[in-house]
Amino acid sequence: MNTRIRELTTQILSSRTISQIDRENMSALLRREDLNENDRTLIERIFYGVRHGLLKTVE
Repeated sequence: MNTRIRELTTQILSSRTISQIDRENMSALLRREDLNENDRTLIERIFYGVRHGLLKTVE
């Protein structure tokens, strides 16, 4: 598991906010074919939170 993804995901979930830049970076990561399943699941949870209003996108 990518430590940076885990740290970023933990920070986003604890603050309940995600910056637009982090959102774009995570979106780009999801398009990578070499992303392992655990990292993919963490990122998908972030986008689930954004879609369902659990996380707020900030500037």
